[in-house]
Amino acid sequence: MASNRIGRINEEIQRELANLIRTVKDPRVHGLVSITAVETTPDLRYAKVFVSVLDQSDVNEVVKGLKSAGGYLRRELGGKLSLRYTPELMFQRDDSMAEGAHILELIEKLDK
Repeated sequence: MASNRIGRINEEIQRELANLIRTVKDPRVHGLVSITAVETTPDLRYAKVFVSVLDQSDVNEVVKGLKSAGGYLRRELGGKLSLRYTPELMFQRDDSMAEGAHILELIEKLDK
């Protein structure tokens, strides 16, 4: 039962952060930034936020910008969610899209 609740909270955090990222004023946070997943600890104190950026060369700068805007994002998130604690946000790059493209490329090479 609790894991279902955590799953719903993760989805809600992901949805709200996707909207809030557009309001971040940090110049490092630019381009097409996507929140691909959120993993919250069972006690709701911490949330790992996985970030994907269309331009892979900028992903480290975008993650640094999001980390510096973490306090702002957490405060705004707290206002939108009705939770006792707003989790501390830990941003990490998500390379699954690039890895998937690489695997597809390898499969295409094998077919030829």
